[in-house]
Amino acid sequence: MSTKSGSTATSSKRRYEKRRRAEAEQETRRRITAAAVELHGTLGPARTTVRALAELAGVQRATVYRHFPDEATLFQACAAHWAAENPPPDLSAFAAIDDPCERQRTALETLYGYYRGTERMLANIARDVPRMPALAPTTAPWLQYLAALEDMLASGCGRGDAGGRRAAIALALSLETWRLLTGPRGLSDARAAELMVRAIGCAGDPVDPQA
Repeated sequence: MSTKSGSTATSSKRRYEKRRRAEAEQETRRRITAAAVELHGTLGPARTTVRALAELAGVQRATVYRHFPDEATLFQACAAHWAAENPPPDLSAFAAIDDPCERQRTALETLYGYYRGTERMLANIARDVPRMPALAPTTAPWLQYLAALEDMLASGCGRGDAGGRRAAIALALSLETWRLLTGPRGLSDARAAELMVRAIGCAGDPVDPQA
């Protein structure tokens, strides 16, 4: 009877230790991922070294490689972590707006507010993608989101110059467009959105840079 009890206790201890090791490994992976997100948002992926990543996470370089043997796995983990904390505006909220111009205005102003909070990370990623092929797959969900938003904002605008209108919408959705309008030009997000709605031309109004 005592042998059986001892065996059960030993088995329970092993399961506990195994669970603790798994939890520790998960926490280490989380710290490395969070450190990478911080460095990518400040320096950018291309300028983030494994040494700097290990130091910020409080681990050895070998530990980084053990959890993330290549750039692709690290970038995917970072993208998932960052996206969970910075979800883009909900498309369904814009789809519920019947008037095409008001839909564009609301969507653009909301998107520009999102850019204001995520500018540095998005700009760093856009800058580094051309030289880091492993980074490209992490941008796919964002590009799909912008494509869906473009379709939504083009809907209901009538006929006319559909190609030109789609080009104007794509321009309005660009991070660089927002940066130009709100940076050097000094427009607020609301004024920048209004200007781009007029540029899209859904309402047939002339473009007025001072509006």
